[in-house]
Amino acid sequence: MRTKLAAVGMLLAVLAPAVSAQTVTRYVRFQAGGRVAWGILEGESIRELEGNLFEAPRPTGATHALAGVRLLAPVEPGKVIAVGLNYRSHLGDRQPSAYPGLFAKYPTSIVGPEADIVLPPDANNVHYEGEMVLVIGRRAKDVPESGALEYVFGVTAGNDVSERDWQRDDLQWFRAKATDTFGPIGPVIARGLDYDDLLVQTRLNGETRQSERTKDLIFDVARIVSYVSRYVTLLPGDLIFTGTPQTTRPMQPGDVVEVEVEGVGVLRNRVVRGN
Repeated sequence: MRTKLAAVGMLLAVLAPAVSAQTVTRYVRFQAGGRVAWGILEGESIRELEGNLFEAPRPTGATHALAGVRLLAPVEPGKVIAVGLNYRSHLGDRQPSAYPGLFAKYPTSIVGPEADIVLPPDANNVHYEGEMVLVIGRRAKDVPESGALEYVFGVTAGNDVSERDWQRDDLQWFRAKATDTFGPIGPVIARGLDYDDLLVQTRLNGETRQSERTKDLIFDVARIVSYVSRYVTLLPGDLIFTGTPQTTRPMQPGDVVEVEVEGVGVLRNRVVRGN
């Protein structure tokens, strides 16, 4: 486990200078010595923070080696909202909607990097969906598009795990999208990137299956946040999955799926079969 986490940190360090000359801060939530804390990731080291991540947290003065901690989902959301059919490459023969198509996942679907994606015994057609995920940083209600980016704290990588048979047959996507562990996110929240032009890639067992930039989103970040806030009050820590590109395929027990978002790093999870 430590080797895998150290590899994530090395990848982040390599990506950082290539993304932009602007300042990018990467926040992590981690467990060390029985405690859970937030921190700022800097190369292979984490500067620990105290207080609420969304209310000017302060450095404690403590530092931790990345290899010596367990990275968790970088936030515990109150709400998890997702946008469907938000890349033309994912539409197939369908026409784009006039507005973002939304659905909800549950906070209990959220897990972090290296956590298992657990397939229920009756789940037989479970697909990966690599996505950029927005992390809300301020209370947002009826936000205009012109100021919507001010309410985005940062972004992380996410996998909107989806059981296609349930998605097709059930009245609601309760099981298909919101089953426990069907919402991996991480490894960091990156703040300061150009969220409307990041490369999103998904690899299954090392083979690239999805690759597209967020500039190809049908509804961009500002439009999504503004639209959601018309109907639902967004609060700090809430998540919005922005949609998956291209085509998806089933995952099987034993598979390893990686979602990489430029400037964020690699979210890695193994697929297992539950009891």
